[in-house]
Amino acid sequence: ARLPSLKLADLDRSNKTIPVAVSDLAGGTLLYHDLFTNGILYMNLGFNLGAVPQELLPYVPFFGRALQEMGTTSEDYVKFSQRIDRKTGGVWNSTYLSEVRGQEAPAARFFVSSKATVAQVPDLLDILHDMLLTIKLDDRERFRQIVLKSKARREASLVPSGHAYVRDRLRAGLTTAGWAEEQMDGIEGLFFVRRLAEQVEQDWPAVMAKLDAVRQALVSRGGMIVNVTLDAENWATVEPQVAAFLQSLPAAANGSVAWTPALSAENEGLAIPAQVNYVGKGASLYPLGYTYHGSIHVINNFVRTGRQWDKVRAEGGAYGAFVSFGKQSGVYSFLSYRDPNLENTLKVYDQTADLLRSIDLSDDELAKNIIGAIGDVDSYQLPDAKGYTYMVRYLVGETDDSRQQMRDEIRSTT
Repeated sequence: ARLPSLKLADLDRSNKTIPVAVSDLAGGTLLYHDLFTNGILYMNLGFNLGAVPQELLPYVPFFGRALQEMGTTSEDYVKFSQRIDRKTGGVWNSTYLSEVRGQEAPAARFFVSSKATVAQVPDLLDILHDMLLTIKLDDRERFRQIVLKSKARREASLVPSGHAYVRDRLRAGLTTAGWAEEQMDGIEGLFFVRRLAEQVEQDWPAVMAKLDAVRQALVSRGGMIVNVTLDAENWATVEPQVAAFLQSLPAAANGSVAWTPALSAENEGLAIPAQVNYVGKGASLYPLGYTYHGSIHVINNFVRTGRQWDKVRAEGGAYGAFVSFGKQSGVYSFLSYRDPNLENTLKVYDQTADLLRSIDLSDDELAKNIIGAIGDVDSYQLPDAKGYTYMVRYLVGETDDSRQQMRDEIRSTT
């Protein structure tokens, strides 16, 4: 009690905002963040993942791998990879999927991200041009290696990352975004890569056709979002170069297609060759009548560091225990990590409601949980992470005003 500690009065009352200028650029939307980056350009190119038909979604991660690991019409993959390493600070791809509150369709993007010094921006843009427009998709042996490597990695990750597979499987039964992510990277994605390894051997032309269909659906500057983090002086030099590069991309705006997932929130048991369990349980709270309020972040901090820690970790022997809430989806979920129990852990999850009904927190304990929740909101970020974070908020319609309201509600939790 004598140790110095943070008090509620020490917390900032206002969120720290991220500078942004929103404009049109070459048929897409530009989000520009004027931040000091020590002369390094950070750029995310966000293509419309919603334009990919649902039967092609499992191919998207392999198309992403192919962009970087298959080479181009003028360079094999070794020379192309060496050029990327020599001329840039990195080029990588990822997908982003999230429900959007009050909106039927999810936010869905395929990102090609990169970083380079300002002096090497012309080299970076040449690399991105070659990658997106001259990718070589007809090397069956190289693609077979990519598929087998991915298959081995996914199978090897089942035991150490079982909680992530459980989390994604839960969301897949509750949201369209979760379902789409499951098709690409979850259990369904693992089953798919096993089938794909066989298909590469038996019907390679069909696989090539699917990869090319993904390329045609994704690669377009129409409807693209471009996210740039760089100081204003250097951006004045770089902006015309980026605009010229974007103009070289196909202009057709690929509209989103309607995904019709067969969502089934069923109880499931997935057997893996391990002596530990990964136990998850979840539901979407919005259809049950819950309205979002910032206090849920304080509640989660209390449940995670109190009841979950005591009952699932300390007494139950699990290596980890988590609770999370998706503000956009309304999905509330519990997870355990490397857990020797199963039924007992589910009982602990089920006792949470009674705990929250009956708990009587002291002022000090309440303050600790409020401070913990604010700590998550105010986590430290480097400039590139700030730019990416703003872009994600933009995609789901989260404004500075709504975030300030959330902060006020966290602080005023009783």
